[in-house]
Amino acid sequence: MEEKDSCYHVPVMLRESLEGLDIRPDGIYVDVTFGGGGHSREILKRLGSEGELYGFDQDADAEHNIPADPRFTFVRSNFRYLYNFMRYYGESEEVDGLLADLGVSSHHFDDKDRGFSFRFDGALDMRMNTRAGQTAADIVNNYTAEALADVFYLYGELKVSRKLASVLVKARETKKIETIGDFLEVIKPFTGKDKEKKFLAQVFQALRIEVNDEMRALKEMLRSSLRVLKPGGRLVVITYHSLEDRLVKNFLKAGNFEGKCEQDFFGNVRSPFRLLNNKVIVPADEEVERNPRSRSAKLRIAEKI
Repeated sequence: MEEKDSCYHVPVMLRESLEGLDIRPDGIYVDVTFGGGGHSREILKRLGSEGELYGFDQDADAEHNIPADPRFTFVRSNFRYLYNFMRYYGESEEVDGLLADLGVSSHHFDDKDRGFSFRFDGALDMRMNTRAGQTAADIVNNYTAEALADVFYLYGELKVSRKLASVLVKARETKKIETIGDFLEVIKPFTGKDKEKKFLAQVFQALRIEVNDEMRALKEMLRSSLRVLKPGGRLVVITYHSLEDRLVKNFLKAGNFEGKCEQDFFGNVRSPFRLLNNKVIVPADEEVERNPRSRSAKLRIAEKI
């Protein structure tokens, strides 16, 4: 199992995130991004016989990593339904700690059939849950020019979003864009040699976020975390790009996604959380060298008041 996990995904900031959870042996914990199970297995090592761990994942591939442990319950679902499932299991308002590692796993980037990486040709898919929902190809072929431009601007922060959308809409009139190769060929005029990788990373990120409705799902999960965590419960979140990090930062600081702080009569900020690291935690140089994909990771830890 350990070997499988190392191929599937290397857990980022493992020690720091586990320390952030401050695990009690008899506690109830949730790993809302189970993936390769690396974080979950470390949590289980710290739990006693009375402890419980729930792991969420909507990807069928993750099910191959489920540990044979009676203290572990696998939830085959998007983490946006966190509250519903924890209520179903009778754990609403009982959770001691929740971990969210929001990054796309190495497994997804390295599997040419999933369509997450521009390094391979294959179906333009990008769905985390391959059993349902629209693919990246569906979006590229069916969205209006305006809707496509919004996706690239909002989720990829691309200044050429309108031109990019226009070129795609024109190209699909002649031939349906079905593969990564088709897609790359159409957008080739935008990929200058000096910043090609960065540009493509932004484009693919934008499509992936739209395909999986990542921003809305993240908001729903964060709101649910407030409902399932008990007072003193810990929320530990690892983000990988500025869009999701901004949402998490604002929510932990102010309890909303705009970052608007309410104050009481005495001028004290009202927030449902107490920040445990005022300065964001980033991977050590040795970890980045060992696992380059951890480079953009940011870790935030808060305690429910």
